[in-house]
Amino acid sequence: MNALEFEGIRRSYKKGVNVLDGVSFGVEPGQVVGLLGKNGAGKTTLIRIAMGMIEPHEGTVRVLGLDPRSDAVEVKRRVGYVSEEQILPPFLTIGSIVELHRQLYPTWDAEMARGLMERFELPTGARIKSLSKGQARRVALLCAVAHRPELLLLDEPASGLDPAARREFLETSIRLLNETGTSILFSSHYMTDVERLADRIVMIHDGGVLIDNGLDELHEGFSLAMVPRTNGMSRDRILGLAHCIGVRERPGAYHAILRLAPPAARTEVESGLGVADARCQAIALEDMFVELAGGRS
Repeated sequence: MNALEFEGIRRSYKKGVNVLDGVSFGVEPGQVVGLLGKNGAGKTTLIRIAMGMIEPHEGTVRVLGLDPRSDAVEVKRRVGYVSEEQILPPFLTIGSIVELHRQLYPTWDAEMARGLMERFELPTGARIKSLSKGQARRVALLCAVAHRPELLLLDEPASGLDPAARREFLETSIRLLNETGTSILFSSHYMTDVERLADRIVMIHDGGVLIDNGLDELHEGFSLAMVPRTNGMSRDRILGLAHCIGVRERPGAYHAILRLAPPAARTEVESGLGVADARCQAIALEDMFVELAGGRS
C-alpha cells in the first residue's frame, strides 16, 4: 500500500478551467518525492487535497489507506504538514504550542522535540507574534515531525528563508526519514534542495503529470536538443517527435526536451526532422524545469 495515492484528481476554481485535470501518482513507503510545477500549476491544491482541507471535484485520494475527509482525525494524527502560508496562533508562546501538540499526538517524541528546540535555538517563552519568519517556520516544522509521522507533506516550507535556514529544514527532514522511514512529498522552487532530498520527481504541467521519474533517470535519460530555426522548422514538428515532451523558442534555435539520453536523442532528431547539426546534451534539473515550464503549451 502506498503512503499517498492520487487517482484521477480533477479540481477547478473557475467553471470549466481545471487546475488539476486527471492527476494520478503515488508515494511509496519511505520514498521522498519532489513535486515541481510553475506557480498556479496545482501543487498546493494537491497537498491540500491530501490533507483533507479541500475536496477534489473528481477522483480519489488515499492517505495511508484512509480518506482524508471522512477519516480526518486519524489522518492528521499520522501525517505531518508544513506550508509556506501556515499560521500559528500569534498570542501563544512556543512552549504552549509544543505542549498543545504533545497532547494531540499519542506518538509524540518528547526527546526529539527537546532536541529540535535546542538545535533551532527556540526560546520556549517567546510568543509566536514576536518571532522572525524563519523562527516561526522552525516551530511549525518541530510540531510537524516530533510525533514521528508516517507521511510528511511540505508545501514550499522554506520559501523566503536564507540558505542556512533552508538547509536546516532539509537536514531535519532527512534525519526523520533515516530514523523512521517516513514518506515525504514536498514542493519547492529551489532545485538544489530538491536534488539534495528527493529520490523521485513529479512535475505537474497543464493540469497533468508531465514527468514522473527517479532522479537518476532524469540525470541520465533526458536531453536538451538545440534545433536550428531553419525554414520549415516549427514547434509542432518538433513536438511530433516520439520522445519530445516540450519545446521552447529561443533566438536562433528551438530548445527541445527529449525523454532520451543524448546519443539516442541526436538519432531521433536526425531521423525525425532531417536535421544533422542539432546539438544534444544532458540537462540539469533546474534547466529542464525552466525549459518545460516555458515551452510545453
